[in-house]
Amino acid sequence: MTLTQLEYIVALDSHRHFVLASEKCFVTQPTLSMQIQKLEEELGVKIFDRTKQPVIPTEIGIRLIAQARSILREANMIQNIIHNQKDSMTGELRIGIIPTLAPYLLPTLFKQMGEKYPHLNLIIKETITEEVLSELKSNRLDCGLVVTPLNDSSIKEDVLFYEELFVYVSKKNSLYNKKYVLASEIEPDQLWLLEEGHCFRSQILNLCELRRSSDLHFKYETGNIETLKRMVDKSDGITILPELAVMEFTKAQMKLEPRPAREVSLVTHRDHLKTKPIKTLREEILAIVPKQMHKLQNKKVVEINY
Repeated sequence: MTLTQLEYIVALDSHRHFVLASEKCFVTQPTLSMQIQKLEEELGVKIFDRTKQPVIPTEIGIRLIAQARSILREANMIQNIIHNQKDSMTGELRIGIIPTLAPYLLPTLFKQMGEKYPHLNLIIKETITEEVLSELKSNRLDCGLVVTPLNDSSIKEDVLFYEELFVYVSKKNSLYNKKYVLASEIEPDQLWLLEEGHCFRSQILNLCELRRSSDLHFKYETGNIETLKRMVDKSDGITILPELAVMEFTKAQMKLEPRPAREVSLVTHRDHLKTKPIKTLREEILAIVPKQMHKLQNKKVVEINY
């Protein structure tokens, strides 16, 4: 059994296709297939069910691949230790980020990091929190930008900032001219939300005390905050947006009272060793976000149901 063989089974599990996995590993498809077969023969078990399309791991294969990921993570720590000792800002930094943060942080972050650290390759995956956590644990990501707290002992949370939540109202809505809005004043049948799976949706349901999706009567769901804005503009509806999404607004934004907020953190697996790049990423993000958002002050963090 070799580390290379373990890398091959992890790649095949990730891509579920021999050609894609071989391309990822920079080998030919026959080489990858032969090495995986040799490992299966050595262990005396089938790791993958090749009769399925796409190929899937067997029951024992799932357990072996999970262990392989753990072994590879430990092996990679040797190289990471060397990079950290050299204060290195080279190689890859794999980052997961939730869709309600990505449009407001990534454009500036890419520019700043690219100019200052040209030898550090940022690989970004925009996805929901559940997927970010899964990929951190399987060593497919190095860090993530998500809303916390997560209450997961295997994940380290480094709080970055707090986003206040604002009401965004159609000009046709009766609340439009109000300066402040109470959560209790928001009509459920006028509320537009992100689709299921987004932590921000969970926060809004909790804020408005709408525990069940059956309490809502909206006609459309989206995973994009900018789409929500436009849908509200074209209707008499209402939505709630995080602070970074309303920076350019003036009269169109209204504060909720009392001031709810969401906590945004840089999360890592507890065993990570990419200390220097992740610390640098943290500093660059804080440079983008207005300083008044760095502290909780008199805001109240809204509960999330993960």
